[in-house]
Amino acid sequence: MWTMEQLVERVSAALAAEYPGAPNGRVREVPDRRSIRWYTTIGLVDRPLGTRGRTVLYGPRHLLQLVAIKRQQAAGLTLAEIQAALSGASEDTLATVARVPEDLLATATPPAATTPRAQFWKASPTQSDAPAQQAADSAPGSTRRALAATLAGLPPAPSSADLITGVPLGGGVVLLLPRHVTDLDRDDIAEAAQPLLDLLASRGLTDGRTA
Repeated sequence: MWTMEQLVERVSAALAAEYPGAPNGRVREVPDRRSIRWYTTIGLVDRPLGTRGRTVLYGPRHLLQLVAIKRQQAAGLTLAEIQAALSGASEDTLATVARVPEDLLATATPPAATTPRAQFWKASPTQSDAPAQQAADSAPGSTRRALAATLAGLPPAPSSADLITGVPLGGGVVLLLPRHVTDLDRDDIAEAAQPLLDLLASRGLTDGRTA
């Protein structure tokens, strides 16, 4: 998993090889923090995988989504058109559009194997160690208590129920759902939502555009 800064660096590296640039000055060539948060809000980019302390974490699917968005923008598509094409897209579809090198999709490399340490926690303390162990266990600021407090403060692992997908309905209206949808789902939802869109349009609550 990567921090937002690491994610942006990988987006920049993926676009460096073949990217003609944004079609106008209003679109950033590489998304910044604000753009990524906005894409997440409207469902173009998945919510973060979780947090480490106060640091938000992202993964390979987020990289594919962001690079695919920038490539579509470079091709002249509007954000609404990109929403219609990429919202809830599979990773295979995103990979085809984004063309991200495999090495950039790889997460952090695990450390090289080293000589295993002696499993000291399995060994019984010697007689000479016993008094020191008892003192450590009974000390108010003992390592054991500090470790327990640290573990208790860790945030829960993210679940699939925390993910939200945006389904563009037209007129700038986006429906937020707690799971990914298929193309068939999207068509049925769009048809069922037409009366609501007509009401919103009659009251001037849409941007006047169609999907």
